[in-house]
Parts: sequence; structure tokens; C-alpha cells
Amino acid sequence: MTDHKSLYRIALLLAIITIIYNVVEGFISTYFGYEDESLALFGFGIDSFIEVISGLGIAHMVLRIQNNPNSNRDNFERTALRITGVAFYILVFGLVITSVYNIWTGHKPITTFWGVVISVISILVMWILVFSKRKVGKQLNSEPILADANCTLVCIYMSIILLVSSGIYELFHIGYIDSIGTLGLAYFAFNEGKECFEKANCDKYCSCDD
Repeated sequence: MTDHKSLYRIALLLAIITIIYNVVEGFISTYFGYEDESLALFGFGIDSFIEVISGLGIAHMVLRIQNNPNSNRDNFERTALRITGVAFYILVFGLVITSVYNIWTGHKPITTFWGVVISVISILVMWILVFSKRKVGKQLNSEPILADANCTLVCIYMSIILLVSSGIYELFHIGYIDSIGTLGLAYFAFNEGKECFEKANCDKYCSCDD
């Protein structure tokens, strides 16, 4: 049977993998989003960078609960949550304004091929991370780690939106579908930002499990 020390090491490793993956995904998504003029893919990439800030708070949380499982969220985590929340709100504002402008002007992406590829990879990677985090969280009977796993599901939902909008554009070349997909991403980003501020002001770990 795996001891708690080893399980916490696995939990920390999963948090670090999440951070590294989001950094790589962010660079690739913003690059191809800019080159292909796909706002949905570009916005998806910016969201990945914001998730890195959140991931640093999660990694810190794992170390904290390893040393004191019954401790509450500390100042570092609350600050990370507030910064993440502000970043999400700024992202939402930019995505909504640009989406409306693109729909108004009839802007179309050059291609959304990479949106399809990146979203499929993201769904697979994030699902593996969700499964692994849930497994470790259950073994440790840790509410914070289980909550993090549930919140990671939001990344899968956003990847699905990117996949659908990019796939429809590639098949049918409906110009506004990229902007509609972007508005879908903005909706989830707004909810994430709201949740960050809620968590920063209390000791509840996640409302995603509703």
C-alpha cells in the first residue's frame, strides 16, 4: 500500500505536470491562434497561461496540506487566487469585445486546423490528470486535492468548446463560429474568475463539484 508521503509526492508531481503542460499549451495555442487568426485558439492559449498562476497556488497547497492536512488556505494561495481572478476578468473583457467586433466585421480565421489538434490533445491530457488527481485524492481522503481534480474538468469543457467551434469551421467554413466559440470560452473564464474570488475570501476549496 502506498504511504501518504509517496501519495503527496505524486500529487505535487501532478500539479507540476499541469503547470508545465499549460505553459507549453499556452505558447503553442497563442502562436497558432495569432498566425491563423483564430480568436478562439488564441484566447484558449491565454487561458492556459492564467491556469499556470492557479497551478502555482495548487502546488503550494499540496505542500501545505502535506505538512498540515487540517490547515486552511494561506496568504500565498489567496493572493494567487485574486491575481488569477483579475486575469480571468481581463481575458473575458478582451474576448467578448473582440468576438463582437469580429462578428460585426465578418472576420474569418485562415484555418482552425490547429484548434482541432490542440483541443483533442488537451482533452486527453486533462482527462488523465483529472483521473490521476481523483485517485490520489481518494487515497489520501483529501478534499482539497479532490476539489482541484473537479476544477480541472473546466479545462476539459473549454477544450470541447474549442474542438466543436474549430471542427465546425474546418468542415463548413461558417465565419462567425470561431467568435461564438470564443464567447463560450469567455463564459467559462468568467465563472472561473468569479470562483477564484469566492475561494480567496473563504476556506471552501471548489464550487465546481456542483
